[in-house]
Amino acid sequence: MRRGERRGAGGPRPGSPVPSGKASLEEPPDGAPAGRASGQDAGRRSTESEVYDDGTNTFFWRAHTLTVLFILTCVLGYVTLLEETPRDTAYNTKRGIVASILVFLCFGVTQAKDGPFSRPHPAYWRFWLCVSVVYELFLIFILFQTVQDGRQFLKYVDPRLGVPLPERDYGGNCLIYDADNASDPFHNVWDKLDGFVPAHFLGWYLKTLMIRDWWMCTIVSVMFEFLEYSLEHQLPNFSECWWDHWIMDVLVCNGLGIYCGMKTLEWLSLKTYKWQGLWNIPTYKGKMKRIAFQFTPYSWVRFEWKPASSLRRWLAVCGIILVFLLAELNTFYLKFVLWMPPEHYLVLLRLVFFVNVGGVAMREIYDFMDDPKPHKKLGQQAWLVAAITVTELLIVAKYDPHTLTLSLPFYISQCWTLGSVLVLTWTVWRFFLRDITLRYKETRRQKQQSRGDQGRAMGDTDGHLPGPEDPPGPAEPEREGVPAPN
Repeated sequence: MRRGERRGAGGPRPGSPVPSGKASLEEPPDGAPAGRASGQDAGRRSTESEVYDDGTNTFFWRAHTLTVLFILTCVLGYVTLLEETPRDTAYNTKRGIVASILVFLCFGVTQAKDGPFSRPHPAYWRFWLCVSVVYELFLIFILFQTVQDGRQFLKYVDPRLGVPLPERDYGGNCLIYDADNASDPFHNVWDKLDGFVPAHFLGWYLKTLMIRDWWMCTIVSVMFEFLEYSLEHQLPNFSECWWDHWIMDVLVCNGLGIYCGMKTLEWLSLKTYKWQGLWNIPTYKGKMKRIAFQFTPYSWVRFEWKPASSLRRWLAVCGIILVFLLAELNTFYLKFVLWMPPEHYLVLLRLVFFVNVGGVAMREIYDFMDDPKPHKKLGQQAWLVAAITVTELLIVAKYDPHTLTLSLPFYISQCWTLGSVLVLTWTVWRFFLRDITLRYKETRRQKQQSRGDQGRAMGDTDGHLPGPEDPPGPAEPEREGVPAPN
């Protein structure tokens, strides 16, 4: 049964919600009127795939609010009544904070509002939504501490933190072939091939799955390299060789990740989304395939950003690119101001966190842009991601304002000024001057056409001889005794 039929019969099945009310600004196929559909395609956007679902509602999809509440009560009762409380104040403080976070996560996983994704399970995305709230509260706490207290507070998380660490300089000798080193002339290249190379590739593969647009991914990739060039006077690890910037990063790691991501998007857009209950599949091979496909999307929406179609979409796309670049920069600046080594597990956990929440946030932003309703709210995950990005920037500005306010070199500032002027000029021309020019030309064309129509009408009237069946006009009244001309 098609999803449109299920909606007409009473909505999506519980536990596997399908976002409704998300109309599309694009023109629907086959000349159908925008915002409306007919038959089995009702409620489905032109960029959204068609889904077949038998509607099976198993134990896996049912809500378990009472079960979770019972287990949580049993655990808290055991800790309170049967377990002896240690005398270590620091240990009890840590355990109390962790227990409070776990109770909040249990509440959020069972009671929070569902997002746009339902695979592998809606509870998985509710979990990351609650983690977003916890992370934002942690950042707010760090923001309200003094610089010294905030850095030393991280010792409670890991005793190895709170110590200033030197930043590694990736510049230095930039020769690809070092003839002075006879044993290994390519040692500069091998030194750059560390664990960050596969991380760059995997990161851009996942970012492509989030953004779902080749042009936007390429712009973000290239602009970040320009940012590294511009800010290497602030952070030493931004100082890299030219071939490390443009060959290893942009072309090899980022470019290959974007290419593989686009191929995956192509496969997902062509995939048939037909879902059956596990126990309705007769063969073991089919059951295993169904379990594997549980970790793929329930349906697919092709993103069509169309930044040049309107000023609203242009500003939205520019804002998305800005937030992406800001989140990337926060990764390096937070490590610098909070004294975290690049290989620390907290840095990795932050990247894993953004991988899970970024996809949901991008989908909510696209639905917010694509919905014609003027008062639609921004999605909850997108709101939290924006708040987290801004809070991280505020922490960097508070903890090390000297580094952040180091003036740009003159030629760098000139380049960014020129680029900003060009973008602003194109924006004014595209969405203001061009529209005014087009409207003026259209008005002038209509006037010329109306004048031509009037001239042809007058010419037809002057050259037309009235026949016996033509009624007499007001300009030629009948006069008695005057013969009609032959």
